[in-house]
Amino acid sequence: MTEPIKTNFLPSINEPADLRGLSDEELQGVADEVRTYIIDVIGEIGGHFGANLGTCEIAVALHSLLDSPRDKVLWDVGHQAYPHKILTGRRDEFPTIRQYDGLAPFCSIPESEHDIMGAGHASTSISYGVGLKEAMRKGIGPDGRVVAVIGDGALTGGVAYEAMHAAGGLGTPMVILLNDNGMSISPNVGALSSYFQRARLKPGLFHAREGVEEKLTKLPLGLGKRIERLGPELKSAIKAYWAPGLLFEELDLAYMGIIDGHDVGALRRALTEAFAADRPVVVHVHTVKGRGFSPAEDGGLSGMEQWHAAKPGSIVDGAPAAKPKLVPIQESDAPASIAPEILEKPEPKAAPPQYTQVFSDAIVSEAAHDSRVIGITAAMAGGAGLQKLADDRPAQYYDVGIAEQNAVLMASGIALQGGKPVCAIYSTFLQRAYDQIVHDVCLQELDVTFAMDRAGLVGDDGPTHHGVFDIAYLRPLPHIVVMAPRDEAMLVNMLHTAISHDGPAALRYPRGACIGVELPDEPELIPLGTGETLVSGEGVALLGYGSGVKVALEAAELLAERGVKATVADARFVKPLDTEMVERLALGHDLLVTIEEGVLQGGFGSAVLEHLEDSFTTPAGRAKVMRVGLPDRYVTHGKPDLLHQEVGFTGDAVAGRVLEALEVPANATR
Repeated sequence: MTEPIKTNFLPSINEPADLRGLSDEELQGVADEVRTYIIDVIGEIGGHFGANLGTCEIAVALHSLLDSPRDKVLWDVGHQAYPHKILTGRRDEFPTIRQYDGLAPFCSIPESEHDIMGAGHASTSISYGVGLKEAMRKGIGPDGRVVAVIGDGALTGGVAYEAMHAAGGLGTPMVILLNDNGMSISPNVGALSSYFQRARLKPGLFHAREGVEEKLTKLPLGLGKRIERLGPELKSAIKAYWAPGLLFEELDLAYMGIIDGHDVGALRRALTEAFAADRPVVVHVHTVKGRGFSPAEDGGLSGMEQWHAAKPGSIVDGAPAAKPKLVPIQESDAPASIAPEILEKPEPKAAPPQYTQVFSDAIVSEAAHDSRVIGITAAMAGGAGLQKLADDRPAQYYDVGIAEQNAVLMASGIALQGGKPVCAIYSTFLQRAYDQIVHDVCLQELDVTFAMDRAGLVGDDGPTHHGVFDIAYLRPLPHIVVMAPRDEAMLVNMLHTAISHDGPAALRYPRGACIGVELPDEPELIPLGTGETLVSGEGVALLGYGSGVKVALEAAELLAERGVKATVADARFVKPLDTEMVERLALGHDLLVTIEEGVLQGGFGSAVLEHLEDSFTTPAGRAKVMRVGLPDRYVTHGKPDLLHQEVGFTGDAVAGRVLEALEVPANATR
């Protein structure tokens, strides 16, 4: 690593205009200041880390040349937009990022006029850019320059190619800045990744098409004229070998590259030339994910992956925080009056595993017993719990990159051949493949299992990452089985049930630690569409789904203290619904409460209401129904416990609503 340039400009940069007039050397120093600031702040509070360290020079170069917000900078995903936030008036607020009531984790239109698009999912920036610039060309709104900053990982998403196809066809004058660091969260995969790797080995490429074509036609000994006579096919083949940028050129996008993404001067020169072109231009920039932080920068792909995000308190004084050493109490340190046996502390109880880890172990076990089980992920091997499968049984694992639609279609093909594919995709990201779930999996009744991690409110990443719509968007689809475990043992059994089922199946489970129950020695099949009564009571029935069961049990304990003994049941399935249990609870209680960590519209509670309405000719003797779930709005970012309190998804809140409905006096006790 080169020694950072010492400057002290950052405290005086309150808007992008403050960068203008600074020299390349001074701007380089600003980029270094921004990088140090990110390391210090994110190391303390946690957040996305590596990608942002790689874009400091890009943000400085762009904002030193552009007039934001008249000129539009579109940051794909938002993982790489921290430097942008710091340079656009949010420097002092930056320590609140991803914190409850603080700065949004990604770009947010309500937060700043400089955030042109809201983001959180990948591959969308180029399409936004084409729309913005085409509107400008039609005289809608003020004209300005448009730049889409997109990573090489995000470029694997199919919608990015649809956008480049449109930009090339329309001749949209915009800049696509390709931030190529060889990573998404995990190392990039596929042919495109290999293509960029080859391109990185030829850093002198600049104006690829024009330069290569000129050289071909000027070859000595008459070779240039012979090449021209042989036709465009041979020329294209030769040019493609020497100029990897022709992938873009063939889409009618001009190509410039490869530019050192950590050289502000080189970036400014390349961007200035790109802005002058009256056509779409790809500026191919090579950066290092984790630049300036040695464990990431010098740790290769594993270091970059490890430091994609930083945990709170993980960095002190620019270096990884030391792990605290546990010093046992020595018998000799104790007063003589204390018996030695009192000093012997019991073994601490092991913390429950994470749901992702339980799924990871379970699918490896399923794959070991059945070679037809194939795990598929979309650039989330570690996050979605498939890294162990990739390591232990690579022949039964695929990573398709940031391409959820392709993941589901590939799973469909495997299922058509008799395989048992399991698509492990976060709930929020599975939304991107809804068309394929509807038409390719469910319509054809294909044997595909969807393992949806991060269901419910996931925390600091906010509304783009909350998995709150899956119950509602899967429940209407014919043929699919939809279920949710209340604990880790049920997760193991449900995965086994889904894989054993001959048809589409989906299971959702939350982020974070499990309940702490014992795992089964061998997984058990759960009869489809069957719930389970956990606690018998009277008057009130609490019917939970997935994480809602834990809330129901907590509410029941609080209600018991107020003299209300509630029934608690686990629905287990939203489709097929255990209609017999629903009817039994509705007829045997005065109040039936459904509890789900998903949106109420079209969710689990709606399924219960729909069945009761359709099957009961008269409401006489039937329980009133209260639905507990998430409100009809996008829930903000923050720690899950805070968010659960905000939306009333806690045992205390549920108990309070029940007591109010029953009109139980405030001082009533058992």
